[in-house]
Amino acid sequence: MLKALLDQEPMTSLAEAKSVVFVHDSVTQLAKTIQGTCSSPDGDVLDYDQTWVVAMCTLPTLQRRHMAIARLKHPANFGRTAKQVKLFVLVLVPSKEKGTKNALETARTFATIIADLDVRQRLLEAHAEHEFLQLVVKQSQMMLSEGMVIAMPADGGTQQPAQEREKLCSIGRGLKDDLRRRSACYVQDFVDGFVGNKTLQKTISTTFFLYFACILPAIAFGILNDHNTDGKIDVKKVIIGQTLGGLFFYVFGGQPLMVLLTTAPLAIYIKIINTICTDFSIDFFSMYCAVGLWSSFFIVLYSVLDVSRLMRWSTRSTEEIFAIFISIAFCVDASRDVLVDFRKNYWSPACTGAIPDHNVTSNGTANDTMAVVLDCQREKSLLFLLLMLGTLWVGVSLYNFNKTPYLEASKRELLADYSLPIAVLVMSFVGSFLFADVNLAPFRYKDEQALGLVAMQNMSVAAVLGSALLGFCLSLLFFMDQNITSAMVNNPGNKLKKGPAYHLDLMVVALLNALLSLLGLPWMHAAIPHSPLHVRSMADVEERVEQGHVYEIIVKVRETRVTGILSHLLIGLSVLLLPYPLTYIPPPVLNGLFLYMAITALNGNQMFERITLFFMEQVAYPPNHYIRRVPQRKIHTFTACQILQLGILCVFGFSPWSYMKTTFPVLLLLLLPIRHRLIPLLIEERYLTAMDMEH
Repeated sequence: MLKALLDQEPMTSLAEAKSVVFVHDSVTQLAKTIQGTCSSPDGDVLDYDQTWVVAMCTLPTLQRRHMAIARLKHPANFGRTAKQVKLFVLVLVPSKEKGTKNALETARTFATIIADLDVRQRLLEAHAEHEFLQLVVKQSQMMLSEGMVIAMPADGGTQQPAQEREKLCSIGRGLKDDLRRRSACYVQDFVDGFVGNKTLQKTISTTFFLYFACILPAIAFGILNDHNTDGKIDVKKVIIGQTLGGLFFYVFGGQPLMVLLTTAPLAIYIKIINTICTDFSIDFFSMYCAVGLWSSFFIVLYSVLDVSRLMRWSTRSTEEIFAIFISIAFCVDASRDVLVDFRKNYWSPACTGAIPDHNVTSNGTANDTMAVVLDCQREKSLLFLLLMLGTLWVGVSLYNFNKTPYLEASKRELLADYSLPIAVLVMSFVGSFLFADVNLAPFRYKDEQALGLVAMQNMSVAAVLGSALLGFCLSLLFFMDQNITSAMVNNPGNKLKKGPAYHLDLMVVALLNALLSLLGLPWMHAAIPHSPLHVRSMADVEERVEQGHVYEIIVKVRETRVTGILSHLLIGLSVLLLPYPLTYIPPPVLNGLFLYMAITALNGNQMFERITLFFMEQVAYPPNHYIRRVPQRKIHTFTACQILQLGILCVFGFSPWSYMKTTFPVLLLLLLPIRHRLIPLLIEERYLTAMDMEH
């Protein structure tokens, strides 16, 4: 590169230029460089951006300025702070240039262009030299006109005067801002699903990931709701509700990377409603519809009154406590099913010897004796455990396959993208065909009555008031789950460009659940870990190495509605697969899916990382920013506080008393004052800021 720049400079020799560009010490290094740094909100430098570097020098024999940009085919090591350089800029400037055009100012201009993550990614994806140059020129022009453009705040909305921002009364303003911001990106949300390097591959793989990640929990919760409601809400209704709800949200919702599901807490509320209806002889669908409509009414109020502003108090620790609780819930559900199967088969009376297997029965017939002997099916329980853990092992192994040295990088990434579908299909094949002689007890399919508009019948005043109370508690669950999930999706570390839509998403969820209530279909809200995993599956991820520790960062995320719409169209078509072959996905494979979701959701969870520090030698601590800046005792104190809050959530969330579980949303809301009022009494604010920051 240096030789090519000097071809038009006969007075400057290559040796002279090298003597200025490089420093010859024990090794040859660049003399003067500019790099980007990643810093915390309080200004402390955390790390260098090692993917690009700008080198500069001044030569008295040059006649004019020269600049060159190289996009390297493979990352190169340019020194201790630049070990993975993909873009290299070289600036040569004559000594006589005036101050505004000297080497430093020229290098700073190019560094400012490349420091923009989105611009840098597009430069790396450019297919031709002219496209590469056009991007540089376009960004330069934008920088020149920057003084005439209104600055944009961090959330992607237009800048508002400080007096207006602090106005307490803001009825409908948040919803209006979300509509204005997201409507400007609506068409681009579809384009971004097809245009760009590797975008089509990501769109297809994520579509299948969402299909399996949504259809399998729909089947599992359909079985649970079928049991809890005596068949009033079954698997077919859950799949139909998932299809209608998903398509409704991805067409009208604000943040297209959110994933809506019916979840275990919602199944608990449905069970409570069925219990109340049985105890007081109330029609189930009338009560269900009333609770759903009350809940939607409260959620509409939250959206219009901008109650989501409370989420400014939701910090990373609150989100991570909730995320780990969901992971624990998945593990508990899977373990409970294993325990039930073992009690039924492996530890059955016929296997433990509680019932003698000789020819003595209640009626003395040989046929009854044979039936008792056949009840001992320990191989079924072992197969259940094998299929569940096999699904987990195959899924997690393929998910982490891009970290192995096997195959090519593109093939490793492809296997990682399709890890969940491959795991489900492989283990379903193993369970349904290779072990066909063992009864796997697939869920039973029942063709329920056709869906219709549910009219609330003659309900007493007490029933209406009770439905309003349940609807209020349910609305708190929707509010907290929806907003916490949205905060995790829109975390600055994900580098999303189009901004959040807290109020708009709440409004869409309210209208959606009102519709589902009228149709007698299960409710839905944004789900963890599905939503963060959706973000990651549409992202380009890079690995960084620092002091021997490997960590990952997200470089770019494709924000599109295409994956959600296509996956839910496939889910709708899956109704045609009932009762075959969809009903023959073995139940242990569904439990393996829950374990897969639980484990993969822990990636990047700092609370989980800090929990592991309790069992790690101090010299082996990773070089995280909070490790450098916070005393070890304070780190463990903060982690212990989080574990205590998590334990309280688990006590109420997994309580055997259904009515006690209705208070779970209130506990979620209490996490906010606990973080900002009680924990600062134990830990100084500067340490809390270091451990609870977004990056």
